[in-house]
Amino acid sequence: MFEIANDVQVVDADSHWTPTHDLWTKRAPAGYKDRVLHVEVINGDNMWVMDGEVLDPVRGGGVVSKDNEKFPLFEAMPWGNDEVHHGAWDTNIRLGVMDECGIKHQVMFPNSIGLGGQDLGKTKDPIVKLMCVEIYNDTAADLQSSTNMRLMPMPIMPAWDIALCVKEVERMAKLGMRGVNMTTDPQDLGAPDLASRQWDPFWAACEALNMPVHFHIGASITAMNFFGQYFWPSQDDYTKPAIGGSMLFIGNARVLINTVFAGIFDRFPKLRMVSVESGIGWIPFMLETMDYELSENAPAQMRALKRKPSEYFKEHWHATFWFERGWGNLQWLADTVGEDNILFSTDFPHPTCLYPEPLNAVRGGLDQVRDSTRRKILGENAAKLYRL
Repeated sequence: MFEIANDVQVVDADSHWTPTHDLWTKRAPAGYKDRVLHVEVINGDNMWVMDGEVLDPVRGGGVVSKDNEKFPLFEAMPWGNDEVHHGAWDTNIRLGVMDECGIKHQVMFPNSIGLGGQDLGKTKDPIVKLMCVEIYNDTAADLQSSTNMRLMPMPIMPAWDIALCVKEVERMAKLGMRGVNMTTDPQDLGAPDLASRQWDPFWAACEALNMPVHFHIGASITAMNFFGQYFWPSQDDYTKPAIGGSMLFIGNARVLINTVFAGIFDRFPKLRMVSVESGIGWIPFMLETMDYELSENAPAQMRALKRKPSEYFKEHWHATFWFERGWGNLQWLADTVGEDNILFSTDFPHPTCLYPEPLNAVRGGLDQVRDSTRRKILGENAAKLYRL
């Protein structure tokens, strides 16, 4: 089944991790167990509550059922942890799924707290929200260690405070973590936006510690608000997630453009970033667009950059590939984006995930590319990025 991957250890650079109901309460100190993120039954429904504030319904965060069937998002959305595939939250079952799918390592991003961890910044008490971030990250570090790095949850940042972010990335590096997961819009939480030079200490820490910064699609309050507005209201309920999801894929173009135009990479020439669950087909057009738009609208700002905007991608960015076939020319697409810059993604157990046979699902695309390109996409690029 996995002959396209026999010569490489496959690394899935985008999957999702659903928290158990007691993830925070079992680690919280006395006096905080009812203040950290926990589950309460409200009007008959399990709800996540933090420091008295009701956040969201408790959901399983996937479209693959416990019986291994895949459903449309509209039908799977109400599921809790009992209904969703238990590999979403049970470590042993998750490792079994990876073995069945031919995957050696899997990078994981959160469910239930925002794709960039942004929801943990919503409460007002600074002690409680920092405690929730640290408990999540400690759990992630333990999971990575206990599975010998087969599972690699990306730690989230206390994005409402730059100095705390610096401390947390330093703490995570000491624990052996291989990157950080950042919200795209910390201004939603009261911090400066990422174009501000006030973030330079954070970029400096990530660069010095070799911790790539990950931006998952939909990783902010702003981005998820857009998700609910992309579709026209009269669209069918099944169609709405398809429209919102499609637009989220290209939403990270906004992050790419902002980071380049802000001059971040001129100041931090070894800093790496990852566009997660975004696909790669939009990147060539956007690179051309960046050059044209900046030269037309901000020529002085373009001259202030050390290189053309399009030239920063290959030195500083990775992006994840999963279902695309490059309109019959995936090799051209890989060469244009950079064959060293593409990571493989299954998105398990989310909508659009490649489950149950992810490697067979991408065969049509990877059959178009050179063997060296295929190996890089399936695992070699990620092995280098994450120091596996």
